[in-house]
Amino acid sequence: MTSRRVGRVISTLLLAAGLLLGLLLVAPALLGYQRYVIVSGSMSGTYDRGSLVLDEVVPVASLKAGDVITYSPPRGAGPTGLVTHRIVSVGHDPHLGRVFRTKGDANRVADPWTFTLPSSRQARVVAGVPWVGYGLAAMARRDVRMILIGIPAALIALASLAGLWRHAGREAEAQAAAAATVAGS
Repeated sequence: MTSRRVGRVISTLLLAAGLLLGLLLVAPALLGYQRYVIVSGSMSGTYDRGSLVLDEVVPVASLKAGDVITYSPPRGAGPTGLVTHRIVSVGHDPHLGRVFRTKGDANRVADPWTFTLPSSRQARVVAGVPWVGYGLAAMARRDVRMILIGIPAALIALASLAGLWRHAGREAEAQAAAAATVAGS
């Protein structure tokens, strides 16, 4: 296999990987799903650390025990940011309305807090894609994005320069041949 053919195969594979990653980033949003990266091990076995979960936004009234939701725990509960856990019970408080308790599938006990959901709609997990979240988390870093953009740009520039160099060499050879022909006449 020539180096040119190897280069084409590598280019095609990189392009396909880029298109697949782009599709994973854009398609869920176009289909109405929200994306979240699992950053802890509390759902291991179901959604391992580094998984990308896709959530659909559903009415809170439709949530039931067994559903996995992505939500913000109550202030002061411990974890900050979003948590993706399974609903283990749904109760009713006359003053607060529906009250939820969750648990990570890998945790032995339920979360120590109960909570209400502030909106009438809530993100519920519909699917998970293992390991893809690592790529998304990495792309949140500026240095990684610069490398992902810089290396292909540098390779394109080098390929263009190599093509110009070859073209200039062919032109020089053609001019030398033409000059030799004229001199030999």
